Amino acid sequence: MSDDRNPSDRSRDNWVISERTVIGERPALPDGREVDRSLLPILAAGFVDALRDAGVEVPIGATLLYVRALAAVNSVERSARYWCGRTTLITRSEDFMTYHRVFGQYWTGAEFPEEPDTLTKVTSVAVDEQDDGLENDEAADNDDGDGDPDVVMRYSAVEVLRDKDFAEYTKDELRELTFLMQTMRIGGAVKASRRRKRTKKLAGQPDLRRTVRRAMAHDGEPIERKYRRKSEQRRRVVLLLDISGSMESYSRALLRFVHATVLARGRVEAFALGTRLTRLTREMATLDPDRALANAGDAVDDWSGGTRLGESLRAFNDEWAVRGMARGAVVVILSDGWDRGDPELMAEQMARLSRVAYRIVWSNPLKATDGYQPLARGMAAALPYVDDFVEGHSLRALEELAIAVNKSADDVAYR
Repeated sequence: MSDDRNPSDRSRDNWVISERTVIGERPALPDGREVDRSLLPILAAGFVDALRDAGVEVPIGATLLYVRALAAVNSVERSARYWCGRTTLITRSEDFMTYHRVFGQYWTGAEFPEEPDTLTKVTSVAVDEQDDGLENDEAADNDDGDGDPDVVMRYSAVEVLRDKDFAEYTKDELRELTFLMQTMRIGGAVKASRRRKRTKKLAGQPDLRRTVRRAMAHDGEPIERKYRRKSEQRRRVVLLLDISGSMESYSRALLRFVHATVLARGRVEAFALGTRLTRLTREMATLDPDRALANAGDAVDDWSGGTRLGESLRAFNDEWAVRGMARGAVVVILSDGWDRGDPELMAEQMARLSRVAYRIVWSNPLKATDGYQPLARGMAAALPYVDDFVEGHSLRALEELAIAVNKSADDVAYR
């Protein structure tokens, strides 16, 4: 009987048949390291044994998963073997370099160089010969006689960026910051809702509808009594970001925080404060952070311009806050407090805002400076009406800001 199937189907069947021979005798690789497609499942099983001999914890059943991945790719190229194995056999990030080395020894018979994205940095350290004690002993152990000793230092990029000032970030670090922002969550304070929800506790308001429905199963006897209790809902969070010239070193990093907050939860409003007030909620409602920053740049006409915080707050109070947006909400102001306007106007508008808002949190990047005092006219006028005055110069400072926003809820949570 002739086989009318296409070649790709017959090839895939051959792969499945070969999987049954994985536990059989495994031939050695030829000197030229050319891989026969029919022997690839058996050689893959030998590669798994080599990984386990090197100390890599390969899960049970991962061998067949590796074989099926190779069958799906249907290629004998080295890159296909490499990435299929890395995605199916490796479960811990610390095994990546071991897998890289074993793959080179097993499949090519050569030592692979270390990957460029390794987090190991070698730094030459000069040690004074006159120093004594433990430092000289450690230097003698690390000295190989070829010159200055090499000290291997391992570091985490996340920990480095967590305490680094936003003003010192490079473009690459700002892109990494976008990823770190996406893992942070601002829950927001909660308030009692008018709605009620079901409860399993025998307390609260009787739920007559559910009680009658359950009574129908017991000949009309209300044996199972159901109750409802008051539910809670998150308070609205309003973010007011200062985009004036004095905040230029921090505004772009803080704008990424605003974008992540808008995407992370509902009931979030975002505004830009400068010489005028600009609403940015719609511009921030996109998954692409670069597109969000571009939209904000197009919407704001006074980016890196002057500062009139008092007038901007008056526009916010008149148009949005007093009418309901800030009523019972947590208002977060991200600004250094420098204001060219009248400090009396600033104090008046902050007083109006404090009467309708649930809490006012002010995040100032300059607060982390040694010896800082809120002597700027705008900051001094606003401070009596601020519930929490926190730093805003680094990722760790924004975590503290998230905790301040969540004062009546849980602390900042991570996925």
